[in-house]
Amino acid sequence: MSKAKGVSLDEMIARMSPEDQREVEQRAAVLVAQHMALRDVRKAMGKTQATVARQLGIKQENVARLEQRGDMLLSTLRGYVEALGGRVTLNVQMPGLPPVELEGLGDLAPEAKKRGTSPRSTPSAAARPRRTIAA
Repeated sequence: MSKAKGVSLDEMIARMSPEDQREVEQRAAVLVAQHMALRDVRKAMGKTQATVARQLGIKQENVARLEQRGDMLLSTLRGYVEALGGRVTLNVQMPGLPPVELEGLGDLAPEAKKRGTSPRSTPSAAARPRRTIAA
């Protein structure tokens, strides 16, 4: 039984020009950065769970639970990401149309922020009917 010898990825990269090697490394870094868990994003920002917890006004153990969730409210995700100094955007891709960034999802209405009510009890800007003024 003969043993076929393959070429390792390291060997393939070593055979590339320095320019191609840099391009592969840059593309790999972009792909890795695009697929991070919440915990990885927090660590990349140099923040601890305790720091994020203080900013959100919750316990550190709740930040740990939040980072393990597979499903959460957009407003919860938005608060977490804002505590890290970021901003959440939500893009929708439909066949035959360019990607669209949705607005108003997960936002607290200004009156809810003042009252301290939950996002579920106050319709978001996207859910409220829009008024138009006739010219």
